[in-house]
Amino acid sequence: MSKIATIIINRNLPKVTDRLYQKIKKNNSTDIYVIDAGSDKNKLSKNCTWYIKDKDTKINGLRYNRGINLALAKLYNSSYFKKYDIFFCITNDTEIITKKFDNKILKIFNKHKKLGILSPLGTNWGEKFYLKKIKTKYFWFIHNHAYFLRKEFVEDLCNNNKPYKINFLFDGSNFRGYGSEIELIAKGYANNWASAITSEMKVQENSTYLISKSQLIKTETYEQNFKLYLDEGKKWMKRKYGFNDKWSLNMYSKLFYDNFFEQNPECMKYRL
Repeated sequence: MSKIATIIINRNLPKVTDRLYQKIKKNNSTDIYVIDAGSDKNKLSKNCTWYIKDKDTKINGLRYNRGINLALAKLYNSSYFKKYDIFFCITNDTEIITKKFDNKILKIFNKHKKLGILSPLGTNWGEKFYLKKIKTKYFWFIHNHAYFLRKEFVEDLCNNNKPYKINFLFDGSNFRGYGSEIELIAKGYANNWASAITSEMKVQENSTYLISKSQLIKTETYEQNFKLYLDEGKKWMKRKYGFNDKWSLNMYSKLFYDNFFEQNPECMKYRL
């Protein structure tokens, strides 16, 4: 029985999604679920598990926050959630560099009992310089669209109230997600769960899909999307926290990070 459930978000790029599905499935023991964010019927992944086709999703898609929220909620409210230990949540533009990762990830979570979120290392990240001798360390800020989540972490932090796409784990009201990962990391540390990056698995984001296929995906151009990502995210931070910039949100997360090590001194070797 697979201990890892993988969730992939697709929107109108079935070949990309199915190629990622097959690559993960071929090399790892994992059940894979594909959530389709309002694709045209002829552009559904052949491995589609859930086709979300309400009017808003057909027009705007789901993005990471809402897509992962919905998929996790569907599993949580079924008999399948309890069978897994770890949930691997990714977008279809994630390229898996470390083909065989399942056992490595399970060993890391088994070793780090307080670990709630684990991110693979991006191939071009500066964090690689911190992850040489000790390959897994705890961070208060991680920007990625490929996270492993421990089941108990999800159970502790989830809000199982409708609408699930807004409430379940990430704040889905922050549609494009600027700053959302920092908020979740801060909530984790506030509830005694750490977040880490590991160099034992590497990934990279293929941004060329958004650059060259934005019309196919039915979204804004890369430049327009990036501007909206920043503008909408800053408004969300101001509205929710009164913060004027991401630096303030980072420092908010770091307060909980520092407190975590006061409460868990045995984890000090994994601190930056």
